[in-house]
Amino acid sequence: MSDFNFSKLCLQYGGSIHPLIIPAEENSGLGLMNPSVYIHNDKVLVNLRAVNYTFYHSEKKLFQHPYGPLTYIHPENDVHLRTWNHYLELDENYEIVRHNKIDTSKFPDKELWDFVGLEDARLFEWEGKMFTCGVRRDLDPTGIGRMELCEIDIQEDKVVQTTQIRIEPPENPNSYCEKNWMPVLDKPYHFIKWSNPTELVVVNPEDGTSKFAKISEKREMSGYPRGGSQVIPWKDYYIAFTHEVDLFKSETQRKDAVYKHRILLWDRDFNLIRWTDTFSIMGGDVEFAVGLAQQGSDFLLTFGFQDNAAFLLKFPESVIEEQVLNAELNNG
Repeated sequence: MSDFNFSKLCLQYGGSIHPLIIPAEENSGLGLMNPSVYIHNDKVLVNLRAVNYTFYHSEKKLFQHPYGPLTYIHPENDVHLRTWNHYLELDENYEIVRHNKIDTSKFPDKELWDFVGLEDARLFEWEGKMFTCGVRRDLDPTGIGRMELCEIDIQEDKVVQTTQIRIEPPENPNSYCEKNWMPVLDKPYHFIKWSNPTELVVVNPEDGTSKFAKISEKREMSGYPRGGSQVIPWKDYYIAFTHEVDLFKSETQRKDAVYKHRILLWDRDFNLIRWTDTFSIMGGDVEFAVGLAQQGSDFLLTFGFQDNAAFLLKFPESVIEEQVLNAELNNG
């Protein structure tokens, strides 16, 4: 199970892929990406990231932009790369039946750096409250990034952000960019900050301070898995999709990147016990999985493709049972 196409595997098991597209007038037809899925009262909810730019990546390096194989194409009159978030509700066929741009007017963007807005927000519920949590980098002219925990109020005809807690990392206030912390769904205010060694962090929602709840033993694996989806309880385990990114220079010394994913399993004490080799989700170099939910005997994985498309992948849990839990894979 090495460097394979996960979507193709899931389709072989009877899975299905569903695009997530809001009307073009909601975002001028620009990028939709990196959705996060959550099941609430048997209803499928999604946070969808919308941006004001088009991301271009030259797959196979065949048709490169003059500025390199990886390029952000933004409006001429606005050099900021902006993010807005949309709340979606899906029906039983995973069609969008409701969409609302999340009202963040209580918390205006500062626009002090190039990236503006809450990026790659995970959607989840803790203690009866719905949250999004992603990274924000526009509050400082040097682009310092911090995770922000934002409560949202889902009303009949709108969705309003009501709180915004900026989380400081434990023990290292000088950390430059904290991102992709994974919320643990059944442990309020707990995140997996880093996957290997696993760093479990607990956050004080009153003041945004955090501390380590546990740091588990580092396991021997190639690469450095970062955060990805939510961390969800499954059987006797916790499970999440993580990503690894290889940043490098092209032959013309321009920025390029390749993203790969893994499935990780922890025991209930957050010891990392099993993981897959790396894989692509749909065969692209730039993909990012931000959401994971269990719906009966199926899993729902939400991911972005080249920062330009958003998808929901449904697959039976037998994929995990046979390809991760029962396979002869890395288990330390």
